[in-house]
Amino acid sequence: MTVVDEAAPSVGLTDAVPNVARAVETTDKVASHLHPAGSWVVEDHPIPRGIEEVWRFTPLRRLRKLHADAPFGTGSVSVEWSNHDDLSIRALSGSEAKAWHGISGYVPIDRTSARIFAETDATVVVEVPAEVEVAEPVLITVRGSAAETAEAGHLVIKLGRFSKATVLLVHEGSATYAQVVEILVEDGAEANVTTIQNWADDTVHLAQHAVRVGRDASLKHVAVSFGGEVVRVNAGVEYAGPGGTVEMLGLYFVDAGQHLEHRLFVDHNQPKTRSNVDYRGALQGKGAHSVWIGDVLIRKVAEGIETYESNKNLVLTDGCRADSVPNLEIETGEIEGAGHASTTGRFDDEQLFYLRSRGIAEEEARRLVVRGFFADIIRKIGVPSIEETLLTALEAELAVTVGNPTDPEAAA
Repeated sequence: MTVVDEAAPSVGLTDAVPNVARAVETTDKVASHLHPAGSWVVEDHPIPRGIEEVWRFTPLRRLRKLHADAPFGTGSVSVEWSNHDDLSIRALSGSEAKAWHGISGYVPIDRTSARIFAETDATVVVEVPAEVEVAEPVLITVRGSAAETAEAGHLVIKLGRFSKATVLLVHEGSATYAQVVEILVEDGAEANVTTIQNWADDTVHLAQHAVRVGRDASLKHVAVSFGGEVVRVNAGVEYAGPGGTVEMLGLYFVDAGQHLEHRLFVDHNQPKTRSNVDYRGALQGKGAHSVWIGDVLIRKVAEGIETYESNKNLVLTDGCRADSVPNLEIETGEIEGAGHASTTGRFDDEQLFYLRSRGIAEEEARRLVVRGFFADIIRKIGVPSIEETLLTALEAELAVTVGNPTDPEAAA
């Protein structure tokens, strides 16, 4: 992995460097039955065969052995950023990089993540000091130049106590890329992290996002997937104290032959915590396949929590498949509320008829319906510049005739 700092040289590691030993201690936690136990040892994670619950929807043959033991190269993926005066972004290697492994409390739950920590020695750290509010979004671009060689990366986003920042993580180009992103939001901090997978059509991307939210802290995590041949983003959240709030938003647009998969695990391991999950996807074209798995675990100690998860899928043409599986695991009845919902449906002909009766052409009417379907999610992001970025990307997707059965390319 190549890292590029466009604005300033790297700065030194702070004295308060986290220790891997603290993260190792989390291996004795009681795990959800839908998620494997964590381990830092690669050999503890067998190569998936597709019969495991957590891999049964993923097309393993299309992963170019990224889930197994494909050797990690260097030079085909770069990480670029522009520094801000009020925070630190730096590229670390060797022992400095390893000191940040598991900063979020994450212990690898699959072979790919364990290999990233064991076999790569490069980490990019975004650190916001305590009580600092970063006015402008922090842009980090992961850019691939070739899909023939597998590569791996580790990114850490840390917000100090009572700080506030927005981070936009953009993926583009061609790559075969394995990634771990750790997000640590300390007590009282507010974070908004948006990750956009806008890869070229030949890209395979496996990502693990590990999130830890402190006491009375809040995180808005937005995952957007448009590009790539196979993209699988697995996001897990746990709380470091009561009062934490997490909002997880997502949208995806799946074209012919694409496999876009999002898996979420919210671990309510502290009382008085809250979470809200809202993902929406649209599919068009033969072989378009989306997967959404949402799992919320409410532990015995998590009294007074509130959670809800929702996934909605809009099927635009024949030949698509949307798998949506919401799960709730509840170990205590002393909660404020818990619920989930999942819907998958075809294009609404009544909406289309209404728009066409107002003189709107069929093609434009279909685009308006899809725009409206995603609009609620985009509006919830709350950052105008990011909303504009997403609307531009959405318009690029809609440039292909959305759901028009008379267009042979749309149904190909």
